[in-house]
Amino acid sequence: MQVSHNISAFNVFRNYTNNVNGLRKSMSKLSSGSRINNAGDDPSGLAMSERLRAQARNTSAAAGNVENKLNYLQTADSWLQKIHDMVGRMSELAVMAHDGTKSQTDRDVLQAEFSQMKQEIIRITDGSSSAGKFNGIALFQGATGLSQQVGADGGQIFSSDAPDLQSTSTASIASGLVWGSLIASDCMTISAQTAASTAISALQSGIDYISQKRSDIGAEMKRMNETLDGLHSYEENITATESRIRDVDVAKETAEMSKFQILQQVGTAMLAQANQLPQGVLQ
Repeated sequence: MQVSHNISAFNVFRNYTNNVNGLRKSMSKLSSGSRINNAGDDPSGLAMSERLRAQARNTSAAAGNVENKLNYLQTADSWLQKIHDMVGRMSELAVMAHDGTKSQTDRDVLQAEFSQMKQEIIRITDGSSSAGKFNGIALFQGATGLSQQVGADGGQIFSSDAPDLQSTSTASIASGLVWGSLIASDCMTISAQTAASTAISALQSGIDYISQKRSDIGAEMKRMNETLDGLHSYEENITATESRIRDVDVAKETAEMSKFQILQQVGTAMLAQANQLPQGVLQ
């Protein structure tokens, strides 16, 4: 029998300390909701979790970019609808002007409204103070390379061009006709019956041209919607994966905590018993 070294007590105390540490860890996990509270809990899991977390955050930011682009496109389409309406009205006025029963005074009145429609289109599309803008960016001045990050990783970029609808635009809309000449203030005087006849065909080409631009914008909107749906799905899956690694399983950890609580109580009792053993030497 020994009194200098109570090995049994040392053994019980070691197990007791381990159980207390285990209880502390369980309580920390349950109180934080996280299985990994520091790198020592799961080094490889922490590294994977942080990488997935960064992917999820980048994906969320990219989704915000795509939503901005959708708003940009929707704004452009709204303005193009107005331009469509005005070109349609100009065509209607040209048809009305090509009427031999109308007097020159009648055609001059039609010309006045016709000119106002052209000026409004120019106001929307032309110059640095054009009304057709989104967040200060001109929508119809032919800007190129409107690029955006649309994914979590580098190089996932989508680029597109803005339509050129300025009065100086040289975009061909029909044989020998360009968009700029259709709306330029000194072109297409419908006050003359013969000029009204020419204007009817030119304006129909203009309507087709705007329709094509709106079709291009609609196709891009469709693509952006599909991209946005994909980003949301990807973010959801990435977050779920990160959650499985990082978040605590409450049911499992509660069972672990109960185990350590019982072992701690038993350890306390056993430590008291182990400390009594050296007293047997007195007998």
